Amino acid sequence: MFTGIIEHIGTVKSLARQGASARLTVDIGALAADAKIGDSIAVSGVCLTITALSGGVALFDGSGETLARTTLGKMKPGDAVNLEPAMRADSRMGGHFVQGHVDGVGKIRKVTRGQNDWTFEFSAPDELRGQIVEKGSVAVDGISLTAAAITPEGFTVAVIPHTFENTTLGRKRSGDEVNIETDILGKYVRRFLQGMKKGESNITPDFLERHGF
Repeated sequence: MFTGIIEHIGTVKSLARQGASARLTVDIGALAADAKIGDSIAVSGVCLTITALSGGVALFDGSGETLARTTLGKMKPGDAVNLEPAMRADSRMGGHFVQGHVDGVGKIRKVTRGQNDWTFEFSAPDELRGQIVEKGSVAVDGISLTAAAITPEGFTVAVIPHTFENTTLGRKRSGDEVNIETDILGKYVRRFLQGMKKGESNITPDFLERHGF
């Protein structure tokens, strides 16, 4: 589990494809001091496990499923990636609950600079748009953000200078792809509603009303 608060910008050293899977090496910098083999780190929003560690460089294995659902398979040496170690049980929750299970890949449609912030407009796959709500949480490349508005193609977010400067968003341009993870709450609500439509749930609107909801 993660919070979407990025702790370090790492650098991709290599990506070696091995059939449907891949091995990714990343310079994780200062995070290496507290890291060990077996630890989970979110790499631009993708939960990966350290399988080897040499100095400040960590090795991660990516499955075929991970490569199919994320931008991981398109990374190349020199690319910057957002890094966040898994949260501790006694950690302060600064962002929102982020699982590191990317739901799909979106694209930056437009970046507009304001007086003291930036507005990013993202496209999102059809199946994800229904899980993103105005003022709700969404993780973009592992960054905990708030959807400022919902658009026909996706959503927009307002990015403050600290986030712009301390994540990879400051290096992104229109057309760049990003990993999107919707809020876990929205996923469960959608699954619940789908179950109601199919008659799989005994919890109905009448049941909720009778119990004070």
